[in-house]
Amino acid sequence: MAFLQIQFFSAALNVASTVNVIMPEANQGIGIEASKDGRPPKVLYLLHGYSDDHSIWMRRTSVERYAAKHNLAVIMPAVNHSFYCNEVYGENYWDYVSDELPRTMQRFLRLSDRPEDTYVAGLSMGGYGAMRLALTYPDHYAGAASFSGAVDLAGVLYQGSLGNAAHRVFGDLEEIKGTEYDTFHLMEKNANAPRKPWLYVSCGTKDFLFDQHKAFVSALRKNGWEVLGHEEPDVTHEWSFWDTQIQAFIELIAARE
Repeated sequence: MAFLQIQFFSAALNVASTVNVIMPEANQGIGIEASKDGRPPKVLYLLHGYSDDHSIWMRRTSVERYAAKHNLAVIMPAVNHSFYCNEVYGENYWDYVSDELPRTMQRFLRLSDRPEDTYVAGLSMGGYGAMRLALTYPDHYAGAASFSGAVDLAGVLYQGSLGNAAHRVFGDLEEIKGTEYDTFHLMEKNANAPRKPWLYVSCGTKDFLFDQHKAFVSALRKNGWEVLGHEEPDVTHEWSFWDTQIQAFIELIAARE
């Protein structure tokens, strides 16, 4: 796999932005067979959590090795503490990840532009971002995954642990329910979309987000979304779990070819 660090000026953010990318190569090296069909690779947008950045997935997991096995391109952006949203008192990170970033990567790189070849996944805050993208634009993605995701955003923010950062992003937290920020609202709003992605939603049973994970999976099924829920016994909010989960999601992508 080729590792690229792309720095470009983001019009959405009005500042220079950095994205990490791993791309399949014609010769993948020892023990990895390269694709011979000549088609542009499928692409996975892989989102980081609240305390991390665009480098974390490659530092804490073997995602490059997992992606190489299936000739999958992986794009890893950085969004600071934005929850992948347009901040009330900050920058337009939703515009960046949902629109500008895909357009820019298509311009710079040889990637499939077909929705059936496009995926999004993330952990914790990134799990929320992945689900919001998939539920808002169900026709843009073939599949999406949340690992230990903050899928009930209001429930996380009301705990008060994020303080001023949450206020900067969302303003009045009482206004979230029933809006574009609310994943439960989005799954109901787009329940009858003509084309919807399949979803993979996982969490450890000892994670502080486990209760909202269970409620989220149940609500998705009630609203007619195809979802595979996975609960790992005795696991907390931890990288050893997320390493296994990104591997599992990539294998699911490959199995649906």
